[in-house]
Amino acid sequence: MKHFGKFTGVLLGASALMAVSAGAVELNIVHGAIGKDNEVLRKELDRYEEMTGNTVNIVSMPESTTDQFGQYKLWLSAKSPDIDVYRIDVIGAPQLADHFVDLTEATADIIDQFVPAAVESQTVDGKLVALPMFLGAPALYYRTDLLEKYDQPVPETWDQMTETAKVIMDGERAEGNGDMWGFVFQGAPYEGLTCNGQEWIYSYGGGRIVELDGSIGINNPEAAEALNMAKSWVGTIAPQGVLNYMEEDARGVFQSGNAVFMRNWNYAYALADGPDSPVKGKFDVTTLPVGGEGDSSAATLGGWHLAVSKYSPNPDEAIELVKFLNNFENQKERAIETSRPPTVTAVYDDPEVAEAQPFIPRWKPVVLNALPRPSAATKRKYNEVSSEFWTAVHDTLSGDGTAEQNLAKLEAKLKRLRGNGW
Repeated sequence: MKHFGKFTGVLLGASALMAVSAGAVELNIVHGAIGKDNEVLRKELDRYEEMTGNTVNIVSMPESTTDQFGQYKLWLSAKSPDIDVYRIDVIGAPQLADHFVDLTEATADIIDQFVPAAVESQTVDGKLVALPMFLGAPALYYRTDLLEKYDQPVPETWDQMTETAKVIMDGERAEGNGDMWGFVFQGAPYEGLTCNGQEWIYSYGGGRIVELDGSIGINNPEAAEALNMAKSWVGTIAPQGVLNYMEEDARGVFQSGNAVFMRNWNYAYALADGPDSPVKGKFDVTTLPVGGEGDSSAATLGGWHLAVSKYSPNPDEAIELVKFLNNFENQKERAIETSRPPTVTAVYDDPEVAEAQPFIPRWKPVVLNALPRPSAATKRKYNEVSSEFWTAVHDTLSGDGTAEQNLAKLEAKLKRLRGNGW
């Protein structure tokens, strides 16, 4: 496995692209990953190599999706031939479309097997930018044993979650577990906080970061109420350090048995339920809470998809690799081993998947109704929009200005970014 530094501009040597034998090629796939993603990918690539004679290297990335995107832009702007296949975030298609091969024709024979919403999310101006690999919609993870011990119901609102978290945290600490926290989530200033923040705001009736028609209405009392609610967690039911947490930080606390609730993506389920996990058999998941009566739960649409670089010296082989990795068998294996919701519809109905990961069929309606980030509305300005949003949220959580002040600043910055149009 090849490793690249956080912001390195170094490219793979030309020798990495030489054929390993007559008719065979060497491919490089860049694959930012957490949990068991790379472990399972390597098994799939080993099978591909045995079938084809080709060789595939994994170029690994830092955990932060923001850092990954920055590195991708460097490679693609340089028209680097060193990366053949990119695993891109669901929001990447509108921003990077010009650099990738149109997969429409190459996937015409299989595309109807895929979840339509996933395909739509990767289609830009009629061009299929990436073939959907897996989807995501976060859950509220909770300790079933602790809710039972303290006779608490599964919370349906954020207020209920907050109260329950405090009751159980205080009770466990009184019994000697000084490391117990009520709630952990992704609070660091990066794309993960954009996902959390829009869930809180939408679930309080505060609308979207940018509305579907491109309008900006984020500076409203419901949005402020949501952020004030989240701010109240920091240093009380959530550690002060949550302001630097990404996905794996939150999972580490929850899986070690030191959190009552966790907001995280689907991959964490398989790990928390693993044979060596201290919380195996002691947790479950539910949909994220709502702000109040009449409000809607909001789970951000996640997922990662495979795109073929226009600058690949072996585009045909790269396309075949993308199709292989996304076939039924590999998506089924991925669902079972990593609890990643598939993009091939039939996998949701597979009885072996349901037995191994009952979470997957349960989560199908959540995934299909997940809340997208405003990448389609803001197009190539999405990254700046997201950065301004997570900064406003992080400032609020940190006590650097009130929610009302930070939302007013955010509104002004978004309107400047929009100018006369996105």
